[in-house]
Amino acid sequence: MNQHPHKNTRQFGLFAVVALSVLTLSQAIGYWVNETIPLHSSIEINPFLFFTHVRNHGGVFGLLQGQGWVFGLFSAVLLGGVAAYLRFGEALARAEYLCFGLIVGGGASNVLDRLIYGSVIDFIDVQGIPYWHYVFNTADVMIHLGIWPMLAIGLWQARGAKPETP
Repeated sequence: MNQHPHKNTRQFGLFAVVALSVLTLSQAIGYWVNETIPLHSSIEINPFLFFTHVRNHGGVFGLLQGQGWVFGLFSAVLLGGVAAYLRFGEALARAEYLCFGLIVGGGASNVLDRLIYGSVIDFIDVQGIPYWHYVFNTADVMIHLGIWPMLAIGLWQARGAKPETP
């Protein structure tokens, strides 16, 4: 337990601002897609990028279609747990709060999509990549922008850690 209850306040503020900004941006773009691009229609941005309005009623990469509520419930509980840990757990590096803000904001946006629309609005459709047929959204991009640096930070920290001796 954090013995200094105010130690994480500033860093948690960074996390909260990033998470809420990502949530707001992702929801605004999803709303625009929903109102502007008819379902299953595409707008060509360039020969490799299309905005194609599709709905994901399942989980990541469209797995378990029709079971989106399971992912929504699991995600909501997980996101709440992460936020509580960041507020009351051991202090982390500033970059980790930033990364968690991207991840939680993106995850919260996908959960909110499920609550509002009954599915996640996906639209970013990259063409010309062999065996790639996935359409994703702004929230997914933000989640990845948070996950990959977190993995790099973890690997970097693990390299610097010395093994415990018995």
